[in-house]
Amino acid sequence: MGGRWRTSRSAYRTLGPHARGNAAFAPQPSRSALVTASKPAIPLETPEYAARWARRQASPHEELYALLDAVRDPEVPELSIWDLGVLREVREGGGGLTVTITPTYSGCPALAVIREDIAACLRDAGCQGFEIVEETRPPWSTALMSRAACAQLQAGGIAPPVPGAVRCPACGSAETVLVSEFASTACKAHYRCRSCLEPFDHFKTLE
Repeated sequence: MGGRWRTSRSAYRTLGPHARGNAAFAPQPSRSALVTASKPAIPLETPEYAARWARRQASPHEELYALLDAVRDPEVPELSIWDLGVLREVREGGGGLTVTITPTYSGCPALAVIREDIAACLRDAGCQGFEIVEETRPPWSTALMSRAACAQLQAGGIAPPVPGAVRCPACGSAETVLVSEFASTACKAHYRCRSCLEPFDHFKTLE
């Protein structure tokens, strides 16, 4: 009757290697650690872009070029019409100022908007008596794009038109697969990365 109750206590063990099992569970690497590819390198300026840049530097209308740098392509708003290669030249002739543009492809629906934006930009700057003309020879190609344009596309999650395999703009892997020949616009295709599984658009190369 006078005895004391003794509570039995189970022995506590710290988690550790089992005497007959594996020493420990190895932590699983994250998916980001599995992707070791570096971001794709942006190539140097092409001869075609270098020729455009030389004409711009030699022009007496550099301030107008700089003004038109604010005009964007509505289908690719990451890029100015200069960096995209749509703006060819600004020159002065007998009839006044002429702005020459080249569509990225025949029937491009963005061209009408680009013309309106150029005209509005010039009028706001006080320019009068200008003309906007389309030139299709030589035709537009991705070689006319600037190095900055490729970098801006990549930063915006779009694979730029660079030589070699189409690389994922997120992780840099070349393990990518074409999903559709056309994406949000005709100048882009839709891809998926097999390494990080991210979907992305690729700006098509046109030479």
